[in-house]
Amino acid sequence: MNEIKRELLYKGKAKDVYKTDNDDEVLIKFRDDITALDGGKKDTLSKKGAYNALISSKLFSVLEDNGVDTQFLNLVNVDEMLTKSLDMIPLEVICRNIAAGSLLKKYPFEKNQELVPPIIQFDYKNDEFHDPMLNDSIIIALGIATQDDLDNIRTITLKINEVLSNFLKERGLLLVDFKLEFGFDKDSNIVLGDEISPDTTRLWDADTLDNFDKDIYRKGEDGVVDAYKKVVNIVLTSEEKDKWNVDNI
Repeated sequence: MNEIKRELLYKGKAKDVYKTDNDDEVLIKFRDDITALDGGKKDTLSKKGAYNALISSKLFSVLEDNGVDTQFLNLVNVDEMLTKSLDMIPLEVICRNIAAGSLLKKYPFEKNQELVPPIIQFDYKNDEFHDPMLNDSIIIALGIATQDDLDNIRTITLKINEVLSNFLKERGLLLVDFKLEFGFDKDSNIVLGDEISPDTTRLWDADTLDNFDKDIYRKGEDGVVDAYKKVVNIVLTSEEKDKWNVDNI
């Protein structure tokens, strides 16, 4: 269905966004590129884009089924999602359930400490300033969002956390932390966009605490794509795996 592509709008670190025939829709192509360390480490890993597209489309569908508005419309190819067009808010919204990663480097949390309630963190999505953490006052002063917008984003993020944590826990995975991005739709509603995949989440085996996410790449270990494929096989149904011929991607 590549004929719906029209013009490249945006090229990110691991995804391309294209215009379509419909001004209210865009096509997101997941590439095989992977980056870490603020872009200082880069590679191309075969099949990674397809696996992230499959996982994102599934998790967006789960959220839609539970009353969360997302930009996702449908998966048109194994590595391409058709989505609603959004005016993206330049914030990375990070929700943390367990102390890991940069949180341990910056604050005196215990490793693997359960965070109750979850921590919600806002970072400025801006490469020039290296994505600094923001508080509400700075966000409002910069004109990025209003207090009502931020309150709404927090409420939606907690709902997403609850839905996905339960969905993944039932399948033997812990949702340690994750990054979300939001945008405004044509009716000025705040809608979840971007992706939810092992690139943007920490996923641990509930029993062994083994990683199934980009931390494997950050640590310089092997098996990144194998781990992503395991997540595909965990979250997709048998029918969905057959539809997309997962074993032969």
